[in-house]
Amino acid sequence: MSDAKFFAKGKAAELRLELTSDKKDKNYVRRKTALKRIVANMTMNNNEMIQLFPDVLDCIKLDSLEIKKMCFLYLINYCRLKPDLANKALPVLLDDLRDRSPLIRALSLRTVSCIPLPAFNEALVDPLGRLLRDPDPYVRKTAAFGVAKLWASDAPLVEKSGLIEGVNQLLVDSNPTVVSAGLAALTDITDKSEGMKLAIGYQDASKLVQILGDCNEWSQTYILSALMAYTPQDPAEALLMAERLSPRLQHSNASVVLGTIRVILYLTHYISDDSAIQGLVKRFGPPLVTLLSKPHEIQYVALRNCFLILQQYPQILQNDIKVFFCKYNDPIYIKVTKLEIIFLLASEDNIKEILRELREYASEIDVQFVRKAVRAIGKLAIKINTAARDCIDTLLDLVATRVSYIVQEATVVIKNIFRKYPNKYESIISVLCKNLDSLDEPEAKAAMVWIIGQYADRIENSDELLDEFLFTFKEETIEVQLALLTATVKLFIQRPAKGQELVLQVLKWSTEETDNPDLRDRGYMYWRLLSSASGNADITRQVVMSEKPAISVESDKLDVRTLEELSLNIGSLSSIYLKPVSQIFKGTKARHLEQSPALRRSDSNFESPGFYPNYTAANYFSTNGGDLLSE
Repeated sequence: MSDAKFFAKGKAAELRLELTSDKKDKNYVRRKTALKRIVANMTMNNNEMIQLFPDVLDCIKLDSLEIKKMCFLYLINYCRLKPDLANKALPVLLDDLRDRSPLIRALSLRTVSCIPLPAFNEALVDPLGRLLRDPDPYVRKTAAFGVAKLWASDAPLVEKSGLIEGVNQLLVDSNPTVVSAGLAALTDITDKSEGMKLAIGYQDASKLVQILGDCNEWSQTYILSALMAYTPQDPAEALLMAERLSPRLQHSNASVVLGTIRVILYLTHYISDDSAIQGLVKRFGPPLVTLLSKPHEIQYVALRNCFLILQQYPQILQNDIKVFFCKYNDPIYIKVTKLEIIFLLASEDNIKEILRELREYASEIDVQFVRKAVRAIGKLAIKINTAARDCIDTLLDLVATRVSYIVQEATVVIKNIFRKYPNKYESIISVLCKNLDSLDEPEAKAAMVWIIGQYADRIENSDELLDEFLFTFKEETIEVQLALLTATVKLFIQRPAKGQELVLQVLKWSTEETDNPDLRDRGYMYWRLLSSASGNADITRQVVMSEKPAISVESDKLDVRTLEELSLNIGSLSSIYLKPVSQIFKGTKARHLEQSPALRRSDSNFESPGFYPNYTAANYFSTNGGDLLSE
């Protein structure tokens, strides 16, 4: 039977006959086929399969690893719906924990630890303690993860059973894979515990770095994650540790590369030599560029982490900007992230090359991407003063195409350029005024209205232009209505004769014919201001036409505290969302730089929550290599 046929919707009665048939079934072929169909239907949420619980439990006793795997999968999936029946499988599972085959012991252990029922939790404690010392490394590794799962299900039971001490003993195991599994379990437990934290000394950290080369990718990832619990006490040892980790940057696995970057970035906070830090971070460039040749999903992770790293060290990829130019077959999420990185890397030296590239992007058929490209051109004009004229010329070329969405995006960014460079590029206003018919989006309308109001004294027919917008005032969004109200008041202040009639009409609409409190409040504010200042127009001008706050691209950067925490979570979901881990996963501890004599002064200004109430892990366990878990 082909795999596709297993996914045909099955009836419980029909499958029960296959499982309980008295016909000769050599090597359990019929039962295996029936179980495959049951598992396939289970994955398709065919709830009729729940009726087969007793029949599947009968198959667990059969001496076949393949059958046991499918039965255990069924048991894990439906145990919460039928807890009483699931408990009947417990004796068989406990017997399998003593099987001669390490595969069956490990499989049974994994199954029991995945079933969050009280009877299973209590029955697992004693076998887990024994299996943590099992002769087979695969079983010991599975047991380590079993302790972490049991802790997630019933933490008090694990804490009073001494199982964490057993996991701690695995950290001096002769098998690197077992060591990494023990570290992964302890990291998972301490990350979610209010009373414990992982602390690794220099000698233990050195041993972990030494065994990295003997581990597979998963194990290396676990070890690299655990190394974040190592706090250097001396700048020299931090530098030595970073140097020893550097070869991992050449690894083919993206997770290992990003994990290595995370640890090295963490260690740089404890290195006093700035030139050594620059030398270390420059090594990030080639591996990050290599990751951009991976599949799109990995590329996206790499790009998001590049964006984060470049916020701190833009120089590491300053000469590799071309690798971030978009390809025709890049998905939109890759293209948008590349645009963000291109903007970060833009400088006076490469701005012309970047503008040519962005001009090409603005001619593509993907509307969302074109909008982002146009907006990037405008932001570059604000970022690089000497390139503002070139950016504006590029925007005007795009406006000349008269493509609606391009004109609208250009209008929005030109408004920001006017704010950045007041009284400098007003000559282009006439070009924008010729394209008013292309504006149908609220943001673009509001931007154009702001320009007309701000420069009403320099636009000859500013009153007529505003009157066109006011024709649909009551149908506009609140964003546009607020912009029209302010622009009309500005027109009246700068050209009283032409603005008097319009301002009275808009103030009447805003105060008497609207339900929006923001619009009404602003309308009353302007009305009272104009009435009370009738004898002194300068007061009104100072309030309405006051100097605007400086506009800068610096506001797009992450604040220092957030950037520090995110850099300690490179390679995780936190670095993808650019949000602290505590905002993504409830109950997860925020990472921070631990206080140390080696911590750089600029970093030591940040408060570090070092107090953990209740109890400390040091009360429970220590190893021959020193306390790995401590206060």
